[in-house]
Amino acid sequence: MEKREAAIVAAYTGTLIGKSSDMHEYIEEKLQRPVFMNELADEKVVQQIKDASKQDFCSITITG
Repeated sequence: MEKREAAIVAAYTGTLIGKSSDMHEYIEEKLQRPVFMNELADEKVVQQIKDASKQDFCSITITG
């Protein structure tokens, strides 16, 4: 799994795999704004992240 894919999975599922910094960078890219770590406990923000990352999550290709 590539680190970007790990960031996508982590953002969509809420379960960290890989580096938190990669996930954080991905989330800020998807939400197009700075995201503070304490916001990750806000259910509204978590839902925004899930909505924003769903297409990328569903596009992950399984190989091998």
